[in-house]
Amino acid sequence: KNFDQMIDETIRTIRPGEIVEGTVLYVKPDNIALNIHYKYDGIITKDEFSNNPNIDLTTAVSAGDVLEAKVMRIQDNEVQLSYKRISEEKSNKRIEEAFENKEVLTVKVDKITSGGLITSFENASIFVPASLVSDSFEKNLDKYLGQDIQIVVTEFNPRKRRVIGDRKRLIKAEKAERAKELLASLQVNDIVEGEVKSVTAFGAFIDLGGVDGLLHISEMSWGRVESPKSLYKVGDKVTVFIKNIEEGKIALSAKFPDQNPWVIAREKYQPGTIVSGKVARMTDFGAFIELEPGLDALLHVSQISKKHVKKPSDVLKQGQIIDAKVVDFKEEEKKISLSRRDFEDDLVPDEQPEQASEEAAAEQDAPAPAEAAEQPVEAEAENAEQAEE
Repeated sequence: KNFDQMIDETIRTIRPGEIVEGTVLYVKPDNIALNIHYKYDGIITKDEFSNNPNIDLTTAVSAGDVLEAKVMRIQDNEVQLSYKRISEEKSNKRIEEAFENKEVLTVKVDKITSGGLITSFENASIFVPASLVSDSFEKNLDKYLGQDIQIVVTEFNPRKRRVIGDRKRLIKAEKAERAKELLASLQVNDIVEGEVKSVTAFGAFIDLGGVDGLLHISEMSWGRVESPKSLYKVGDKVTVFIKNIEEGKIALSAKFPDQNPWVIAREKYQPGTIVSGKVARMTDFGAFIELEPGLDALLHVSQISKKHVKKPSDVLKQGQIIDAKVVDFKEEEKKISLSRRDFEDDLVPDEQPEQASEEAAAEQDAPAPAEAAEQPVEAEAENAEQAEE
């Protein structure tokens, strides 16, 4: 027998697919050489060592380390090995157990794609779709690169290379538990701080740190609020108090009792006091004057002027600032009545010349009995106005 034949008889035989154990001879940036007790050394390339393209082989492995690897092929006086394949099989077995037991795994984010995150658990890959990364939409996922995150495996099919992880489920479960604890600790009348999460036509939803509360438009201010968006925007920090808790729903209010303008209204609006206010709204029987946010007074149509005013909108405009005198204050009913009859008639617009001449001509042409008949009619109108007041 020649020397080569003797060598072949003393050295083991290996086949593709076989698992071999070897000792690391040297480590280079792009490959590792192993003594596998065969006539050729085993070579593990960087791609066959790990799925992580950024791994540094020179720090991951040292000469003398013992590794298990899978034989891929034998050619060109070397045996091509794969460390990640055997490691993947072990890792996939572990992932399968976690999938069946709904166990939480900690994985590392190795790569960002347009569809989501490619993560690794030991030497197996798990894909986390963008829709399952968080409980809210995240346009930029770059912040997760290189980070360790926790997931649950929701789909496991390694043959089709389909192993799916879900982080969103864990976040929602954690928030639900936190919300449950927070809800149990909250009580009616508690003063809380929060952040405006969204604003609608009827109110604003406030995040209280894991649970949301509704600040209705009617509870935003003691004054009149035309639109919640005029007061709040998303991200605003607010201080409110809990008005009610019912079936897990929290009703909030920003109308603190000590800020109620009626608390000190009696001191400021005694009968005879001259006040200034804004015409907030008008009806046929009078105008409501806002003296301060949350405190309106009625200026009855009969008290607008010494002259006869048919309806407030004839002489007043919404938003107009006027002066008036307090003539009545009813604290229990929260009613304040105003009058301008003692003021100069600066609200009544001048009559048009044609209109004035026509009215004068009509008065001259009118018969005397008709003039006498006007008195009870005016008296009746005055009585009706007083009754309406």
